Amino acid sequence: MSEIRFLDCTLRDGGYYNSWDFDSKLINEYLKAMDEISVDYVELGLRSFSKDGFKGACAYTTDNFINSLEIPDGLKIGVMINAGDLLLHPDGIETALTKLFAPATESPVTLVRIACHVHEFEKALSASFWLKEQGYTVGYNLMQIADRSFTEIKEIATMANVYPLDVLYFADSMGSLTPQQISEIVMVIRSAWKGPLGIHTHDNMGYALANSMRAVEDGVTWIDSTVTGMGRGPGNAKTEYVVIELDSYREKKVNLIPLLEIINDNFYPMKKKYNWGTNTYYYLAGKYGIHPTYIQEMINDSRFEENDILSVIDHLKLEGGKKFSFDRLASARNVYSGNPEGTWSPAKEINGREVVILGTGPGIVRYKEAIEEYIKSSNPYVIALNTQENIEAELIDIRAACHPVRLMADYNTHAKLPQPLATPLSMLDDKIKEVFKTKVIKDYGIRCESNTFRFEENYCIVPTSLVIAYALAIASSGKSSRILLAGFDGYSSDDSRNIEMNELISLYSNSEGACPITAITPTLYQVDKASVYQLLGEYVK
Repeated sequence: MSEIRFLDCTLRDGGYYNSWDFDSKLINEYLKAMDEISVDYVELGLRSFSKDGFKGACAYTTDNFINSLEIPDGLKIGVMINAGDLLLHPDGIETALTKLFAPATESPVTLVRIACHVHEFEKALSASFWLKEQGYTVGYNLMQIADRSFTEIKEIATMANVYPLDVLYFADSMGSLTPQQISEIVMVIRSAWKGPLGIHTHDNMGYALANSMRAVEDGVTWIDSTVTGMGRGPGNAKTEYVVIELDSYREKKVNLIPLLEIINDNFYPMKKKYNWGTNTYYYLAGKYGIHPTYIQEMINDSRFEENDILSVIDHLKLEGGKKFSFDRLASARNVYSGNPEGTWSPAKEINGREVVILGTGPGIVRYKEAIEEYIKSSNPYVIALNTQENIEAELIDIRAACHPVRLMADYNTHAKLPQPLATPLSMLDDKIKEVFKTKVIKDYGIRCESNTFRFEENYCIVPTSLVIAYALAIASSGKSSRILLAGFDGYSSDDSRNIEMNELISLYSNSEGACPITAITPTLYQVDKASVYQLLGEYVK
């Protein structure tokens, strides 16, 4: 299979993690390593009109930038265009292309790949005429093919036959395909498309390498990959593995040493920083056809804990998550449905009493004795968040928990804890209702609405599903005289969790019906502070 073409697209696909801002020294070392393993094409990056914030040189990959690099003889250079950049250009596709490309004889670029969604494919195909006239090798990369029926795939492949494409690629964009499904798709495309066929695999479910090699066995002749799999979401087939697997198909010299050196010196440290690679979340996203950027964004956002990520995945698999949207990601965190009105009124129990909310920070353990003594002395209404058990059980009036996934995960613990559980039970899934049927429940409803706190008799409107927002609402609905926070140590000032909590406290404090808040153990949050020892002294004089 000497006709196999091996393409590495590390700097293009990996750029989704570092805004395509790679050090020029690393790029030159990378190019040398690619030459040493006999890669045919290096796709150095995107070529685009993007003006959305700072992006590095590989987001534009201009001829001037390419000419500044040390490109080994014989190594061909490619770039990728997103079809949307061409279709949305106000002056049309051909004008857009003339702004992006000089004739191939005047450019260091040999290959141009156009990435298309299915709905863009037909309209974008005309770009192939202009690019071929200018002397480029032209590839089209068809994304999200797993969503399409065999009939649709065959129609698309047939359509491509009348255009001057050098290679038709298909991408397993969601990383959801198995080797058997890859074979079936190759067979369908091959029944219509007569030219060279390529594949781009994602590693959500750990099948990227297996899928690539099955495609080779089935006659696909263009294979791409990235160093250490660096790429959007879980990444791609790993170049260092693909080159080994292709050895029996290609008669090319391979020297792995320079590649292994840049992996150890550069890519492993980057991987540790940006955390690409498959995991359970990406596996679930692949299984349910959810765009991997949802997972990438949540993993890199400390506001999303494990239960949040699982809950969003659970939401998206039902509501649809094939196309990434920040708005949909935000709404997916709000996992409640139906009428928010519950059956419990906090005012009937709190009725003007002081409320102590117990957090889970180290301060709850360090100041345990003083906190317990204060509760015994002043008889506040005590709300413990989730399942923390550092304070004596008999001193806790209720536990508050409101996130469905966290509730499911903590069910066995809640079942053993003696306190009633305040939770929006009527709004939760029937499965959760079933597991809590023997538990004493205080059904206080919740609805999430951005930038809003509202406290009704048996439900609240809060800006987030964080349990602290729910507990604050319970205290306010109960007409508490004041709220004391214990065990809310906080995080460093630049940690997004600290920023989110400070914004939450500020929004709450400025809402109608809010109660005064004071932290009685050390905290980094922007909230009034006092000492539990000072308060305790007021009761023991």
